[in-house]
Amino acid sequence: MDFNLSEEQTVLQDNLRRFISKEYPFEHRRQLARSEEGFSRDTWRQFADLGLLGLPFPEAYGGMSGKAVDTMIVMEAFGRGLVLEPYLATVVLCGGLLRDAGNDTQKETLLPAIAGGGLMLALAHYEPGTRYALNHIATTAKANDGGWAIDGAKSVVLSGPAADKLIVAARTSGGPRENAGISLFIVERNAAGVSVRGYPTQDGLRAAEITLTGVRVNGDALLGAKDQARPAIERAIDHGITALCAEAVGIMDTLNKATLEYLKTRTQFGVPIGRFQALQHRMADMLIASEQARSMMYLASVKVDSPDAAERRRAVSAAKSYVGQAARYVGQEAVQLHGGMGVTDELNVSHYFKRLTMLNATFGDADYHLGMFSDTLLAV
Repeated sequence: MDFNLSEEQTVLQDNLRRFISKEYPFEHRRQLARSEEGFSRDTWRQFADLGLLGLPFPEAYGGMSGKAVDTMIVMEAFGRGLVLEPYLATVVLCGGLLRDAGNDTQKETLLPAIAGGGLMLALAHYEPGTRYALNHIATTAKANDGGWAIDGAKSVVLSGPAADKLIVAARTSGGPRENAGISLFIVERNAAGVSVRGYPTQDGLRAAEITLTGVRVNGDALLGAKDQARPAIERAIDHGITALCAEAVGIMDTLNKATLEYLKTRTQFGVPIGRFQALQHRMADMLIASEQARSMMYLASVKVDSPDAAERRRAVSAAKSYVGQAARYVGQEAVQLHGGMGVTDELNVSHYFKRLTMLNATFGDADYHLGMFSDTLLAV
């Protein structure tokens, strides 16, 4: 399989690396993480100017008709800079749902607004106690005077505090664990009955607990077909997982470079510690793990656009499982090889490690996806 980037993709990659290096130094990122919103709206507008916010959308809706490999390039660069802006939630997850399940009116109204930087969204899907199950939805939406009344609670909604609108998964029929009967609704964040409690996560980003109490929406708030949202949600989450794998690879690459530089400069017994053979072997193992994770990232990025859902899920779960294991190994080794400094807040290594830890847990950890991959093999 050919994993070489096109000329346009190479230019995008180079431009993003220069942008992150110049505009997103670590101290700037640290200040943003401690700010009220936790990210920069000026940077978000710069992303819009660069065409990043419309990258995966059709040209007819202000986008660039990019594929998952293009998103991979963006997310790998974002991993290098530990970017805080809500790209995953707004563009990859919610933008992907609108692109794949929205009607013409919803696409014409919302996709250009996302691409232009004027609209942020968050996917309110997971609920307390559901772990990673996509079909475990207890939130209900009941028909009411030509519209819907939504009641329920959503947990750890990524970038929820910054969202202007929410895409809410609710059950319109069936029991709490049935695959069918799930629908999606576009809900205004400030609608009556919506309560948002935002908080910082361990990696410096933001999430929210959201409660919906008798939230009324019009009939045109329904996104996609009633009761049939599960396949669209699975596809969006698979794209989200692939994006996170790319971010993790970008982080691992940065950690490897930082660790190698430390081994070259830190001296002990009058010589750089990088001359010690045991540490050289550990550094080599980190590089091997990162390159193997990169290969799995490429595989997922190519396969996630497949119309075959089983093939897509198999590749995505394989990638998430291996990248999660590699991320844990590289992160822990980077911290240990930096010695006591590796766990301090002052050193960026600890921040990269925290983000890797969160990436492993998001949308299913390595063990969960190893089980999912095993199930797909047994189903063949």
